[in-house]
Amino acid sequence: MCKHILNAQVAIRAPCCRKWFDCAECHAEVSQHPLAKASEMAFACKKCKKTFRKDLSDFEDEDEFCPHCDNHFVLEAVEPEASLGVEGEDIRIDSRMIKDDRQKLKQGVTSIYDVEVSDKLG
Repeated sequence: MCKHILNAQVAIRAPCCRKWFDCAECHAEVSQHPLAKASEMAFACKKCKKTFRKDLSDFEDEDEFCPHCDNHFVLEAVEPEASLGVEGEDIRIDSRMIKDDRQKLKQGVTSIYDVEVSDKLG
């Protein structure tokens, strides 16, 4: 499973080291050499698990499909997006996530900034 391209439909065989990768960035993470360019590439379809070769110098619209199962493997890449959120239930129903029970306040004290210095020392 590729962490760079979420909808990768094929794996590619790197012509330089003959290892299988989901994308060029996956190759760059584990290899000490750049990905070699070639006019003919070997692919492995992730749907039917069969391999095939494509000549990239003469690539046409009908070449965007797996020859074994007709899986469309040339798609616009969907990359993961960074997001900041809170995992949990609906905050309107259960608000325990936002309460901080680690520090119990004294009676009449509404904030930690309301505590007297003498209360901290004594």
